[in-house]
Amino acid sequence: MTGRGEGGNGEQAGSPDGWPVSLRGVTESVVTTRGPNDRWNVAALGLHAPDKATGVVTAKTWGNTRTRRNFHRRGGGVIQFVSDPREFVSAAMTIREEDDPVLDAAHAWVEVEVTRIDGGERGGTRWEKWELRPHDSTVVSKTIPTINRGFAAVIDATVAASRLDVPAYDTDELLSRLQYFSETVEKCGGAAEKEAFDTIDEVSGWRERIE
Repeated sequence: MTGRGEGGNGEQAGSPDGWPVSLRGVTESVVTTRGPNDRWNVAALGLHAPDKATGVVTAKTWGNTRTRRNFHRRGGGVIQFVSDPREFVSAAMTIREEDDPVLDAAHAWVEVEVTRIDGGERGGTRWEKWELRPHDSTVVSKTIPTINRGFAAVIDATVAASRLDVPAYDTDELLSRLQYFSETVEKCGGAAEKEAFDTIDEVSGWRERIE
């Protein structure tokens, strides 16, 4: 499970060289990194679109996660773009390992080399910033984009849930957000979004905290 942080400023939209998709702002992705057991850890990772100064895609890891350790150990990973909310929640909220680096649900993927370029601490949580340089990429399938508020609520809920035990964030506010996201998924989400939110409930236990 990869720690999730705030978005950056000054990021520009576009398709960076070597990347199979356009990036703008912070694009949510799934990353697989090879662990010491030679299996591939699956986690969520926010990709910061390159600014004009560097032209390089960056990402931050928060805490002592498997992704952070594997980045240091292996110097890279495989970034993947998925549209199934269940796949994203599984990556963001659970400890998951696979035998192969590319998920069946990936619409596109890109193998990247990573370099640590910055680091620090915020609210008692250690963070590190990485440059991601593409090595190889493949587009598996193209989808017609649709807008579903339930899907967006699932993504935001994983961020709120990941911050529940971080001292820098107010727990009551996070629980209030999760309640709102839950209601949005119930009203606007389909079966996949509701199943994904069930996993958030189970893994985070946020409802029990309210009760």
